[in-house]
Parts: sequence; C-alpha cells; structure tokens
Amino acid sequence: MDGARTQAISWRWRPLWRSSPLNLQADHNFTGQDRKRIAFVSKILSVHPGPARRLALLGIRLRHRYGKIDGWLRSRALTGLREMVFRYEIEDPQLPYPLPPSALRFAPTLCAPEIGNCDFPNELAPSLNFPCLKQLTLCSVTMSQDALHSLLSGCTILESLLLMGNNGIASLHVSSPTLRSIGFSASGYWVQLQYGIMLQELVIEDAPCLERLLPLNPNYGPATIRVIRAPKLEILGLLSDGISKLQLGTLVFQKMIAVSLATSVCTVKILVLDSKGPNLDSVVNCIKCFPCLEKLYIISRPMKNTKNVLRYNPSDPIKCLERHLKKIAVKNYDGKKPDVDFAKFFVLNAKVLKKMEFGVLNNCNDKWMANQHRRLQLHNRASEDALFTFKSDYWTNFTDNKHTHELWMSDPFDRSWCNCYPRI
Repeated sequence: MDGARTQAISWRWRPLWRSSPLNLQADHNFTGQDRKRIAFVSKILSVHPGPARRLALLGIRLRHRYGKIDGWLRSRALTGLREMVFRYEIEDPQLPYPLPPSALRFAPTLCAPEIGNCDFPNELAPSLNFPCLKQLTLCSVTMSQDALHSLLSGCTILESLLLMGNNGIASLHVSSPTLRSIGFSASGYWVQLQYGIMLQELVIEDAPCLERLLPLNPNYGPATIRVIRAPKLEILGLLSDGISKLQLGTLVFQKMIAVSLATSVCTVKILVLDSKGPNLDSVVNCIKCFPCLEKLYIISRPMKNTKNVLRYNPSDPIKCLERHLKKIAVKNYDGKKPDVDFAKFFVLNAKVLKKMEFGVLNNCNDKWMANQHRRLQLHNRASEDALFTFKSDYWTNFTDNKHTHELWMSDPFDRSWCNCYPRI
C-alpha cells in the first residue's frame, strides 16, 4: 500500500513501484468509504504486474461483491503471494460468507495467512499443500473438524498456530513435527451468537518441538486440554479453573487442582495462572508440579472473604521455590489482606527470587507503598537479592495476548517487550 500511495504522489515513481513486490493493505485506514476502497483495490491490481508480497483485505463488506473479490484473488498482480490477511465484515450473521476458493491458489507460496470471518470451502481442504507456511491464523472461521485436520496435515513446516473463536470444530487433535507455538480460544463471534459449535477439546498428540501452549481465554473453553507428548514444552498459560481437565503427559489437573502430586513436568519454565481470591492453596498445589519453574505470573481476581493462611513446610520443600523461581508478577494487586497474605508467602519463601512485580489497581503513592513493604515483611524476604516493584496499572487478564507467532520473544507475557494488553 505504501507503494501505491507513493505512486499517487508522483508519476515519476511508477516504474519503481511496478518493479517492487506489491504490498497492498486495504482496510478502513486507507479510506472509510467502502466504494472508494473497492475502486482503489481494483485499480491497483489492474496496473501492477506482480509479484506480490502481502495482501490484506480487512473488513470487506461482501454484499453483491463475491465476483469482484474472486476476481481480485485471481489477478496476476498477486502471483507468488507470501502473506495474506482476509476478513469480511459480518453484517448479517444469518447469511453465508464464503471464502473464495481462489484465495487458496496461493498455497504453494503462502508463508503467513490470516483468515477470519468467513466460511472455509471444506471440500478443498484434503487437496491443499502449504510447503512454505510457517504461521497460520484462523479467527471466527466456519469449517468442519475434518477440514481443519486436513488443512493442518498440509502444513508441513508449520511453526505457530493461532485459533480463535472458530465454528464447527468440537475436537482438535494436533500432531506436528515442527509446531513450536499454539494459541487457542473457543470464545468468539459465533459463540457469542449462541448457535455455533465451539472447541471443546484440544489434544496435542505428538509435538516434539512444541515450546508454548497458550490457552488465551480459558474460562470460555476448551474445557479439556490433553498433551500426550510435548517434550520441549516451556511456556504454559493462561490456566484457570475454567479448564475442567488439563493433562500433561501423566500429570492430570481437574479445575486446576493436581489429582496426584507424584508426577511433575520439569520442562516448564514460565507459568501463567488466573486465580480467584487469589487462592494460595490452589496456586501452591499447582507450582509443586513444575519443579524447574523460573517465572510465575498470577492474574489475581480479588475476593473479600478469601483467607490465605498456608504456611511453608521446610520438611516438604517446594523445589521451584528452593532452586529456580526468579521472577513473580502479580497482576490486579489491590493491597488488601487476601492479596497481601498471598504475596507474602512468596516473599518469605522464594529463596532465589530476583524480582517481584506488582501491577497495582490503586494509586500507589509513597505512603501506600511504605505500608505494603511493612505488611509484606520485605525486611524478612527469603532472597536478599530480590527487588520489589509496585506500579499503577489497569486491569489485566492476559486474554488478549498477541504473541503466539512472535517466536523471537523468550517470554510472551513479559510486558517490557511491549504494551499490547488493552484496558478491559
């Protein structure tokens, strides 16, 4: 799109623009008038010879334009397309919004497609192969369970997969020798309309390279998550009691309570938990199962009557507190007794802690922080090297994590990388 705008500024740029791979983003930022946007896209595709690097068609109103959109996708200007974003604007949910089969002609070259708000042509899925595709996003797409399984089978070098609010898929089984990151949520447009078939079960059967398992909105499904084999899993969360059953190998949680503490997962280094109360007993029960845990994020949901009275038992040590846990972040901290007692447990018992962050809902002035230092007993902290920071923050629940595909980020929940979590 930048090239198209440059061409509009000066005819002298035309040869250069036409010789560069097309990067066309047709969204409301280009023009808020649908008719103008349609005309501009048609003009650009008619004069550019190709090839294309990226095409983004966002918020297109289908209406009577199926033939027009299909014609765009057949344009020679899009030869060799590598990145594609395709999302209709849903005006009437009772009507079909078919994805033109011509959108799939780019399968041999696509590296990073994002498809949303449309009906996938199920009959084509078994014949599709994506030899270059490394990241895939499907958001509010209606498709069959078999079609999605076939689609994923054709992605032979897939590294990251994001599934959000899709319709028609009750159970998904994933086996991939290359997949490193998967983010997923059952909640979405069709679920809100209360007539969609939402994702109820996710099964990771065999994923030898999987590093990240990211339930994005666990209180809304899937209710069952089973990981049969993922020997490199390091990042896990957001987890909440909205997940009825979580299985990691032989370790089983029910409503986030470990059924047996005899088994553990030693590969997980980063864990994100949603805790009502917050509930110290539940969180401690959980972290006992991850002895090599290095970072713990807690999304606190303060409740007045919560009592956190658990005391650490040195004769039954928690391995991650003794040896590995270096960072704790408590989000939505309000500084009242349930939160204080919860946080104090870690202040007094995390022996190798380097940093503890508090995202505070109140205005944390000097007087308030001094009072918190006293109540948390920071002078008695288990780790002399630990730093404690309090920062005024807005309500956070991590359900809008945008980093499923950012594999370069060592920690997708560390907000020092960015500020992508919006106000709730």
